[in-house]
Amino acid sequence: MTVLDWLIVAAYFGILAAIVWWSSRRIKTSADYFLAGREVGFFVVGASIFASNIGSEHIVGLAGSGAANGLAQAHWELHAWVLVLLAWVFVPFYYRSGVFTMPEFLERRFDARARWILSIVSLVAYVFTKVSVTVYAGALVFRTLLADVFGSPDEAFWVGAIVTVLATGVYTILGGLRAVVYTEVLQTGLLILGSVLITVFGLSALGGWEEVREVARLQGERWALWRSNADPVFPWLGVMISSVVTGIWYWCTDQYIVQRTLAARSLQDARRGALWGGFLKVWPVFIFLVPGMIGYALHLKGVIRIPEDA
Repeated sequence: MTVLDWLIVAAYFGILAAIVWWSSRRIKTSADYFLAGREVGFFVVGASIFASNIGSEHIVGLAGSGAANGLAQAHWELHAWVLVLLAWVFVPFYYRSGVFTMPEFLERRFDARARWILSIVSLVAYVFTKVSVTVYAGALVFRTLLADVFGSPDEAFWVGAIVTVLATGVYTILGGLRAVVYTEVLQTGLLILGSVLITVFGLSALGGWEEVREVARLQGERWALWRSNADPVFPWLGVMISSVVTGIWYWCTDQYIVQRTLAARSLQDARRGALWGGFLKVWPVFIFLVPGMIGYALHLKGVIRIPEDA
């Protein structure tokens, strides 16, 4: 890390702090805190949906999956079409009900028991499937890139985990949903720009797209998008069924995603935001998975080294 690198990091956190300060000054009601005052435009809604889904675990995990499995993991990214279902079927019911959360919607639709069941299941699921994985992946980035800064890889790992939790908690608690959605717009731009640059630099170091295609040809079934039903990890029938079922649950009913649409200034903005988020969701195939494939090709050429246990 050079002085310029640290200045860029400091500028990023400075912008986050400014957004939190600006957001905290506009909180006057519960709607301001939980729904950003219902004044968010479609562009921010869509970018927030994308960034709330994409985290450090995707950047690390999808790149690793691209190196190990090629395009197999792309099915879950290409099912961004489910966001069309969110926009045209689910959002009108949620938005017009005026609720703040999905558990609240279930309580109005059924009873308080349904609200408590969904709340408990969601909290447990977030801890084990989202929060823990995100924190772990962020800590891995610290351990890999900043081991020398913090003395050792293990110390860098724990610093990364603690910083990830504290930074996220502080701006969420102080700024409410408004701070969250606007910081996610910033993160969306950085995620896409940074990943595109990695892809471009990787292709340049490799010698062009034809080199990736040649490696993919040699990998054959191991890197294929569609696998036979005999494949132990990605059988095509299992992938098609599971990706649709989990996709509808996650994109259309999960509080973590749906709350962004509830913050829109109008039903039209909520729908457009969901569609914009779906468009952005397709890009991880090209800017997260493909760089992993490029990395594996560079490994075969001896340009970089990927540990065998990675």
